[in-house]
Amino acid sequence: MPVPRHVACVMDGNGRWAALRSLPRTSGHRAAEATVIDVIEAARAAGVQWLSLYAFSTENWQRPGSEVDYLMRLVRRVVRKHAPLLQARGIRCRFLGVTDSQIPAELARDFADLTTLTSRNRGMTLTVAFDHGGRSDIVEAARSLIRNQVRAEAVSEESFAAHLPHPDTPDVDLVIRTSGEQRISNFMLWQVAYAEFIFPPVLWPDFGAAHFVECLHTYRQRSRRFGGLAPQLAPQADGASPP
Repeated sequence: MPVPRHVACVMDGNGRWAALRSLPRTSGHRAAEATVIDVIEAARAAGVQWLSLYAFSTENWQRPGSEVDYLMRLVRRVVRKHAPLLQARGIRCRFLGVTDSQIPAELARDFADLTTLTSRNRGMTLTVAFDHGGRSDIVEAARSLIRNQVRAEAVSEESFAAHLPHPDTPDVDLVIRTSGEQRISNFMLWQVAYAEFIFPPVLWPDFGAAHFVECLHTYRQRSRRFGGLAPQLAPQADGASPP
């Protein structure tokens, strides 16, 4: 199989990484920065065209206020620090979510500025899911259809997808969730319908370019059938199955 066109990563394990070292959870979030850059560079070098990173979910607002405040400050510093690198690499940056009024206004402006800065880039597209929830996206698409008075009979998968945020985003080919947890956690639910999943046991701060490339290699060994049969198992022209 070719390199996946769209890879999505659930960046899990920062807190456990810190706990194993008797460090505060914030240390795990800080250590995650280097992994983010390594994975972006590795994806771009491998020929991945779309990379989506799950940075902050709609459910993460339930975390302690001190941790949330730290994450907001950290993400702002990371965005401002690495904007020149992303621009130099020709990477187009977008944000999925970013609608909650709790997001600091200065952080929302930084997101908007990075989006504008890189909007003309034609390299890999990096989508950062921040304040994102897959169910919320689906509900918003349904509301958009209703507001536009689309008749029920006219709604198809294609027309529904056109009302999702960033409707030009292709379906996800590969989902990587680090730390060994095996769940999707409300991430891009529409787009991952036929994705392949890989759950490496490595905690996100320890997940580097080599691990990412290994996941791509595992993906390429698989056979994606989308509900059909593998070519060697497909019925022959006369209706008989191959031996």
